[in-house]
Formats: sequence, structure tokens, C-alpha cells
Amino acid sequence: MRKLIVLAHISLDGVVQSPGAANEDPSGNFAHGGWIGPYADVQLGSLLKAKMSTSFDLLLGRKTYEIWGAHWPENGAAWPEVNTAVKFVASKHKTVGKWQPAVFINDDLPAKVAALKQQSGPDLHVWGSSDLIQTLLKDDLIDVFWLMVYPITLGSGKRLFAAGTLTSAFKLTDSDVTSKGVMVVTYERTRTVDR
Repeated sequence: MRKLIVLAHISLDGVVQSPGAANEDPSGNFAHGGWIGPYADVQLGSLLKAKMSTSFDLLLGRKTYEIWGAHWPENGAAWPEVNTAVKFVASKHKTVGKWQPAVFINDDLPAKVAALKQQSGPDLHVWGSSDLIQTLLKDDLIDVFWLMVYPITLGSGKRLFAAGTLTSAFKLTDSDVTSKGVMVVTYERTRTVDR
């Protein structure tokens, strides 16, 4: 069985939109793109590199697939695993793309993702894809959150946990704090909620 792992750069107020570059995702007039830049350091880079070097397949929303598909094929020396990973792409209409290998999921997403998790193979990593994450949360399909929590509030933007998130419990299984105050935490789903 594969685990479904959401990996995210997140602000203290829960924003995950456009962390890496100003023009990454300006939707909704988001004006804070590239907000993680001032917090980069050697320790965070090492933690990211270790996570990115594991064996994985990707589960991405269409927008993230298109953004990454325009970037990573030309910049793969920095992260060769991203180009060889199978990209499972949630899209209502797109059925083919240039960035391969790719499999498009056009309907019945929760059932198809649940079936993917039952297969043998590497874990499924979800980066970006904030709309897809909302569906995965609603259908209780996320097993692990690997979060880089930055000491900044942004006030607006797409949030990791939006309206409609189910009550869920997680346990902390790993944590680090970088020299610039970024908390890198791993939370694994317990499937029970203590009250």
C-alpha cells in the first residue's frame, strides 16, 4: 500500500499559495508570491533535498502539473526524481500532457485515488494543488502532512485547510526548526479523534 503525503510550504495563517515565485499563482489577485525566499537556509535546503530524493509518484492538480511541466523538464538536474516519477493528474478535461510519464484522472477522483493507494509502488506526493487537497481532505484520503511552517502571516491567499475540512487527528512523528524559524513537521493520520 502507498501512503498519500501532502508536502507544503505554509504560512502561520495557513496560506499555501505561490510560495516560490511572484508569478507562480497570482489567482485571486494574490500579491505575495515568493514569500518563502527570505527563510531559505542550508538546513531547510538539506531537509527538502532529503525529502525530494525519496522514491515517489506525484498526485497533482492540473494547474500544478502545468506550472511544474513548464519548469522541471528544463531544470531536472536539481531534482531528477520529479521528471521520472509518474504524474497522476486530477483534471476534469485534460487527457494528455507533454510532461511524462503522466496519467490523467478525469472522473471519480476519490475512488481512483483510493485505488491508487491500494496498489504497490512508491508513496504518492502532493505538492501545490490546493484545490485537489481540499477534495482529498473531504474524502479522508491523506495519510501524512509534511509541512514547512514559516514564521509569517499573509492575510490572504489559498489556505491548506479551507471550509469543509473534516475533523481529523494526527500525531507528530518528526520535527525540526531551522535557523530562520521554519518548523518542518511530519504529522501522520491516526484515523481517530480523541475528545
